[in-house]
Amino acid sequence: MGASSELLTPLVEALRKYVLSATKIHADDTPIPVLAPGNGKTKTGRLWTYVRDERAAGVNTAPAVWFAYSPDRKGEHPRQHLKNFKGALQADACAGFHHLYEGSAIYEVACWAHARRKFHDIHVVHASPITTEAIHRIGALYGIEEDIRGKPAEARCEIRQARAKPLLDDLRSWMEKPLRQLSAKSETAGAIRYALAHWCALTRYADDGLLEIDNSAAERALRAVALGRKNYLFCGSNSGGERAAAIYSLVGTAKLNEMDPEVYLRQVLIRIAEHPINRIDELLPWNFFKDQTDTSKAA
Repeated sequence: MGASSELLTPLVEALRKYVLSATKIHADDTPIPVLAPGNGKTKTGRLWTYVRDERAAGVNTAPAVWFAYSPDRKGEHPRQHLKNFKGALQADACAGFHHLYEGSAIYEVACWAHARRKFHDIHVVHASPITTEAIHRIGALYGIEEDIRGKPAEARCEIRQARAKPLLDDLRSWMEKPLRQLSAKSETAGAIRYALAHWCALTRYADDGLLEIDNSAAERALRAVALGRKNYLFCGSNSGGERAAAIYSLVGTAKLNEMDPEVYLRQVLIRIAEHPINRIDELLPWNFFKDQTDTSKAA
């Protein structure tokens, strides 16, 4: 695994550059157990995921995901990861990302799925007219997204302005009314305050057809990590966490491009040692697939 990982390092670096060259990315993070040296116990490391996927806006660029490992959740890690990125960062309201929006290079796009989940969790335990109405109103916004998925960004923006913008304006006015009546300690009031506090970032998608209503792209990318945690106990070291991030990057990107990850990795490992480093992009999943198809046609 170690030798293979070293061979794949240039490929993962090319993948990182590709993902971060986009003008919009999705980001999230998740804990991962790592063996702490010396005491036989585990500590909590972190896997950060960054996703480039513009297919819902009718853009034909290849989707890709890059994972990065860190030994903790300090904000300095995403700051380092995104030091050269400029554009929209679509993420949950994670404390690790907040400082990134202080300059003009990166602007925040929040996640309506995260805001809706707060109302849903309360509704499951104790349904009320307010949680019912909130879920219904947010659901109407998602209904519009279903209608425009895959349309060009310009058309998406135009439809959102005509249909979603009035719903968002009404939703804000509706939320402000019960907030004045509910106890400040109420969980429902907390869910409303969360939405209103992030209102600018939550509604930014309505003004840009390239943006999404939520951060589902990043959450989907992390499902593989959650599944992996069920199949292994921990990473053996920080370097093991870095190797895991590299493999998750290539496997996740292969899946996004509808390739069999096992077949892809096997074939890449056969070719990469002899492959010119200045043509490493040819081994990225979408290019590799095209190259294989072209070769088959020629044969």
